Amino acid sequence: MGHTVDYYLAPQSPWTYLGHQRFADMVHRTSSVVRIRPMDLGKVFPVSGGLPLGQRAPQRLAYRLTELARFRDHLGLPMNLQPRFFPVAGDPSARLILAADMALGADAAMKVAGAVLTACWSQERNIADAQVLTELLQEQGLPASLLEQAQQAEVQSRYEACTQAAIDAGVFGSPSYVIRDEIFWGQDRLDFVERALTQV
Repeated sequence: MGHTVDYYLAPQSPWTYLGHQRFADMVHRTSSVVRIRPMDLGKVFPVSGGLPLGQRAPQRLAYRLTELARFRDHLGLPMNLQPRFFPVAGDPSARLILAADMALGADAAMKVAGAVLTACWSQERNIADAQVLTELLQEQGLPASLLEQAQQAEVQSRYEACTQAAIDAGVFGSPSYVIRDEIFWGQDRLDFVERALTQV
């Protein structure tokens, strides 16, 4: 059994999309345990100094697109830099990821997260739309009933708890990986994440 890593993510984050499958492969390769923790950046940003895209300076917005293109090309991943359905609310997808985790475990939750991220950043699909989320579940071979479970109060409570856990851990962006109380922010830190997961 490997280490445990807390995976804090926002399901509408392009950076999380760029790193998700590499992280999933890494977890399996190192026999690590992932605790998937979708978070509400709308609550994390105000206490950590982050700004939503609409409030960022033009220079930062321009550089963001440049960096996304660099990583897209470097990693060879299909990606629309300015997808049709973005900005998009992440809450419905976050609750669906948690519903999958609570009902079926981390592997199912990771599959849902990967499908949601790909839908947003590669397939021009609206991840806040219930029909799209139903289709994604079907495509992953997961029960459509998870969408109904995602509406339950206990899932919302878990979402709020994950968001608070992110704040308490000092997380300020997505994706963030926390291993033994050490934060690794960003998909470009996955080399360091793997080193931490392979340490005895």
